[in-house]
Amino acid sequence: MTGVSIATEARAIEPSIRVLGLGNEILGDDALGILVAREAEVRFGKDVEVVSSSQAGFHVMDELLGVSRLLVVDCIQTGAAKPGTVYVLDEHAIRPAPCVSSHSLGIFEVLAVARRLGLPVPAECVILAVEAADCTTVGGSMHPDVEAAIPVVLEWIGQFLAAEPVGAV
Repeated sequence: MTGVSIATEARAIEPSIRVLGLGNEILGDDALGILVAREAEVRFGKDVEVVSSSQAGFHVMDELLGVSRLLVVDCIQTGAAKPGTVYVLDEHAIRPAPCVSSHSLGIFEVLAVARRLGLPVPAECVILAVEAADCTTVGGSMHPDVEAAIPVVLEWIGQFLAAEPVGAV
């Protein structure tokens, strides 16, 4: 026995940055996160772990853990901006919405639960959210303005990867 736990050894070899693309390819604009993740893997795969998921809430917890920096790409439908608008949401700048059901937990709420459980949460979590026009039409095509935001999001991912982590000295 070396005195180092298996969990500590596993954590030491985990990637320090993960890009997580969320969405559903058959729901029009909701495909954004999945498509960005595919392109991010091609462009940045040697520098970062890239994963994608169609899950939400507690189902994505495993994808959120075990890295120091997490960048999530997803679409959002606020109706407050034109489709294709890119929002940069920082965990520390967002006030959690009151949750009426564990089935509607967002990324930041899942991270808060993981933190309370003592799980290895990232020190930095940023969500790149693109304003969608339609995330519910099965078989719908992506809005041209949402599709045009993909290169902007990829550029932002490159900047995130090049930046110093929050709290770095």
